[in-house]
Amino acid sequence: MPKIKTHKSTSKRFRVTSKGKLMRTRVGKSHLRRKKPRRVKAQFDEMHEVTHAGTKKRIKKLAPYLKKK
Repeated sequence: MPKIKTHKSTSKRFRVTSKGKLMRTRVGKSHLRRKKPRRVKAQFDEMHEVTHAGTKKRIKKLAPYLKKK
């Protein structure tokens, strides 16, 4: 059976932890950061867990070979 192609932008946006959690970055960190408080800007750098089951399922279909890191 042939391999499934990975959706490249999905593989760049998401990471899997060693315990198997699917992690993502916050949206809105690329521009218009001058107006935002320091606390909000610091939150953009943190990784957040993907909790919605439908989103997890969609990501697994788009990037079936995401590595645990």
